[in-house]
Amino acid sequence: MHRIFTTSVASVYPHYVTKVEKKGRTQAELDEVIEWLTGFDASTLRGHLEAGTTFEDFFGEAQLNPAASSITGVVCGVRVEDIDDPLMQKIRYLDKLVDELARGKAMEKVLRA
Repeated sequence: MHRIFTTSVASVYPHYVTKVEKKGRTQAELDEVIEWLTGFDASTLRGHLEAGTTFEDFFGEAQLNPAASSITGVVCGVRVEDIDDPLMQKIRYLDKLVDELARGKAMEKVLRA
């Protein structure tokens, strides 16, 4: 089992916020991206952050967006569409969306609209 699976989302979330805010995006936009991917609205997301939910449990409860399979590209030198482990792929989908948001991509493109 990879270490990230048992890491709490709350321990990584502030890093996501910092990354997007450094590039002029907002926490609200980050939350919108997370909601698009997972189906978790703001209050549900806050609940997971306060509870210290692990990535494994977080994505276990998520209703992944059907368009998530259209997320492609490289994260940490690995193509997200080629990742075999379903949980790792979902985590990398989130990483990829955060990267795209931080790089200034239009929200419609980040959300695969």
